[in-house]
Amino acid sequence: MDNNDILIRLRYALEIKNKEMAEIFKLGGVDVTVADVIKILTKSDDYDAESDEQKKCNNSMLDSFLNGFIIYKRGKQKPKPGESDTPDPSIKKSANVNNLLLKKVKIALALTTEDMLEIFKNAGITVTKGELGALLRKEGHKNYKECGDKYARNFLKGLAIKYRG
Repeated sequence: MDNNDILIRLRYALEIKNKEMAEIFKLGGVDVTVADVIKILTKSDDYDAESDEQKKCNNSMLDSFLNGFIIYKRGKQKPKPGESDTPDPSIKKSANVNNLLLKKVKIALALTTEDMLEIFKNAGITVTKGELGALLRKEGHKNYKECGDKYARNFLKGLAIKYRG
C-alpha cells in the first residue's frame, strides 16, 4: 500500500474535504494547494511519473500530514521548557509507514487500546492487546512488530465502518 492510497483511504474513512486536507498539510508544515490535494488523491492504475494527473506523496509528506492531522484534531501543543517548537521528523529511511499511521491516528483521534481493538474487530480481523502493543512500540524495542499492509488496510477499513457507519 503506497502513501497516496493511505491518504485516499484515511480521507474516505474520516470524511475529510479537500480544503481540510490542504489545511492539515499546512499545519504539518507542507504547503499544498487544493489542486495538489486532488492530484494526490487521484487513483491511477499506471503511476506515470510524467503524468499531471497524479502527484506522488512521499514519506515526509505523509509524516507532515499525520502531524498536521494531530494538530487539526487536538490543537497545537505548547513546547515544554527547553524544547524547540519544531518536531523531529518521525520517518527515517527504515521506518515503517504503517506503524506510524497507527500511532499518529491513535493520537489524533484520542483512541484507547480498546477502541483500536474494536476498530480491527469491525474490519473482521482479530488483534490481541499484545499484538497491538507490539505494533505501537518504537522501532528497535525488543517487542516491536512491523505493521504489514493487511493490518493498515483493515485499520482504515474499520475506521470507515466506525465513522461512516
